[in-house]
Amino acid sequence: MASNGENGRHQEVGHKSLLQSDALYQYILETSVYPREPEAMKELREITAKHPWNLMTTSADEGQFLSMLLKLINAKNTMEIGVFTGYSLLATAMALPDDGKILAMDINRENYVIGLPVIEKAGLAHKIVFREGPALPVLDQMIDDGKYHGSYEFIFVDADKDNYLNYHKRLIDLVNVGGIIGYDNTLWNGSVVAPPDAPLRKYVRYYRDFVLELNKALAADPRIEICQLPVGDGITLCRRIS
Repeated sequence: MASNGENGRHQEVGHKSLLQSDALYQYILETSVYPREPEAMKELREITAKHPWNLMTTSADEGQFLSMLLKLINAKNTMEIGVFTGYSLLATAMALPDDGKILAMDINRENYVIGLPVIEKAGLAHKIVFREGPALPVLDQMIDDGKYHGSYEFIFVDADKDNYLNYHKRLIDLVNVGGIIGYDNTLWNGSVVAPPDAPLRKYVRYYRDFVLELNKALAADPRIEICQLPVGDGITLCRRIS
């Protein structure tokens, strides 16, 4: 991305990293992320880089963060809404114990199939239950069934931003007390603080208001503790406390 040579600040809102220096972000990747990145994740990252919508993928540093978090909370039963080619899904599968499970949902199976051979080669496909189609009807059915209340230790959401609040209304019932819901892209390319005349891409401008609405709602929700981190495109962790 274009940057100012004097101070390194990004001139265009839309950079994958929110760090103000490309060199600093590259330092993090080359020093702490890439040397520890499992070979399967590296392979999938490089495959995904060739996809025309590669910006939709989870960044490598965020994948590393999710892996550490899942291990710290000893997660075993998880859910992912929005899979794309499966980089974050692979990170999750590698972090879970052998009998761990991930309910993975996405409206596009074709993208998931791109990464599936890598997941299978890594011997992790048995941990994943993939459901193609909109997630909201599935979540509604799970809630109606009654047996899934509080059954997930971790849920990661990286899907349609205009439905984030609709997801939250349902997921708060499905995650257990003490469990975590992670919402990706909550700083939305930095556009949450961009001035009205900022050169925003059309899709960034369209979804910005939904992200702003989500952030306000999460901050006011007494059922959760939150922590918003400038990792990747911004991730907000919500720990259910009631």
